[in-house]
Amino acid sequence: MRILVTNDDGYQARGLRSLVWALRPFGDLTIISPKSAQSGMSMAVSMGFRPIAVKHIESLPGEDWWYLDGTPASCVKFGIDNILYPQKPDLVVSGINHGNNAATATLYSGTIGAAMEGAVNGIPAIGVSLDTFAEDADFSVVEKLFPDILRKLFANYSSRKGTIYNVNFPYLPLEQIKGIRPARVGYAHWEKEYVPYGAEFLASRGLGQSFAARAYADSKQPDEELYVMAGDFVSEPDNLPDADHLLMEQGYITITPQNIYNTDFEEMDRLCGII
Repeated sequence: MRILVTNDDGYQARGLRSLVWALRPFGDLTIISPKSAQSGMSMAVSMGFRPIAVKHIESLPGEDWWYLDGTPASCVKFGIDNILYPQKPDLVVSGINHGNNAATATLYSGTIGAAMEGAVNGIPAIGVSLDTFAEDADFSVVEKLFPDILRKLFANYSSRKGTIYNVNFPYLPLEQIKGIRPARVGYAHWEKEYVPYGAEFLASRGLGQSFAARAYADSKQPDEELYVMAGDFVSEPDNLPDADHLLMEQGYITITPQNIYNTDFEEMDRLCGII
């Protein structure tokens, strides 16, 4: 099996290395990831005739490593159009993301955006995330459990055009994982999303300076202020019990089937009656 692997945390991210480790038994891997972190890019693509830097990092038995100075979706495009062409991958896997991609986060996620790019090209695609932003995160639970999840999903992949699977792991020890549950995208939003960036913010989160893009802080102009997006996650009151973020809070791994063709058919039927 040919697997195209990417992420949105950059080619040096620990989560990507763990995902590659988990995928090695499944076939030949082509890894092409962003040169730097590209979280929140959804399906954005690098365009407008802006030159995009690409580097072939190394070739190993069964693995080919690249980075591209662009978005996660652009990485998938380049992998399909330039690296693997005229062949196509049998599967696109994106992750392992630092932080969950449950509820409304899925709309912004570069991890899921990369999987959606796979679906646009008719390729089965899966996004994988772990519910922690810790720089020293332990991905061992995902490494242990994701291979069996992948076997079941790929062997029974939906025949519906445009389907992707969004897999979210709670950040818990193996013995505290309650199981695996199919889930729906939950309802949620963020409040007070932008807060001043500096020593006070870092101390409040128990973070070191390396957590943020130090280059931005170093290049700040005297008349500029720095803010960081770190708002409060608020769950909506009308969620159903199988909402992905609620199940994760209970200790379940969630698998949320999503589709890039997101026509609201109930609303379409309603409009047909009034227009």
